[in-house]
Amino acid sequence: MKRALFSAAIIFMLSSIANPCYAIKIGLQSGVDRIGVGASAETSLIDANTNKTVLTLEAMKGYEIIPYKNTMAIGLKGKFYQIYSDYVVLKAPSNGFVSAKDKWYRGILIIQNKNKKLTVINDLDLEDYLKGVVPSEMPSSWELEALKAQAIAARSYALANLGKRASLGFDLKDTPEDQAYGGASAETTKTNEAVESTSGLVLTYNMKVVPAYYSASAGGQTINASAAWGNDLPFIRSVPSFDGNVKKNGHGVGMSQHGANNLAKEGYNAYQILSYFFQNIKFAKVNENSVN
Repeated sequence: MKRALFSAAIIFMLSSIANPCYAIKIGLQSGVDRIGVGASAETSLIDANTNKTVLTLEAMKGYEIIPYKNTMAIGLKGKFYQIYSDYVVLKAPSNGFVSAKDKWYRGILIIQNKNKKLTVINDLDLEDYLKGVVPSEMPSSWELEALKAQAIAARSYALANLGKRASLGFDLKDTPEDQAYGGASAETTKTNEAVESTSGLVLTYNMKVVPAYYSASAGGQTINASAAWGNDLPFIRSVPSFDGNVKKNGHGVGMSQHGANNLAKEGYNAYQILSYFFQNIKFAKVNENSVN
């Protein structure tokens, strides 16, 4: 392998990206008949319509919420009480977490009754979201520089796709259909380091954040976007994927995750890895002062 692969300059653009959003809403569940919730410390369940406390949840106890007519009911140990609201929020206590789907999450849980079915959304800071994405999308035992490349790619994908699921009331799903997200339960020290050390960094093309596509492996050669979806993208190119004997797993567009890890093992850093898999891109840091 030759370092000539990375002869192109790695360009950082420190000017701000227009109106970046540092909060993101992730759909955890939709169209369900019941959900289990809880918190790591005592916290309040709030009626989002009136901003009044509905119930104080005790620490480390599991509660069940079900739709009830056009509102909801909450139960503990099988006994239910009506919540006179169709829209409630559960905020993580200070230095703590809220739970749903048998996982811990940072930020806020939003629970809504929509047509007598429940939708559950995790509303949280983008960087906290990424802490639950990176270890869900890439093994935490992999090389740190590969994990950093994953963090930058995932941040870029998220910002470029804000509002993708707006018709459902959130931005992205928590599945590989968008990006796998395991909440705080998935976090590790190493993957958190990858997120924190690349805080705010994204890939851009023509001053816009790009959806930095990635898949597990490309089977030896990544493909142009047109081969997968019908239209080419100027920041995507077909290149040897350096994923060894790993068979193709995923769409094969953009960064091969196995390839990124193999390149990191050879001594390449996250910026070289991303500059190899994507063309004509610049690295930029979103400007926190531009938050909506």
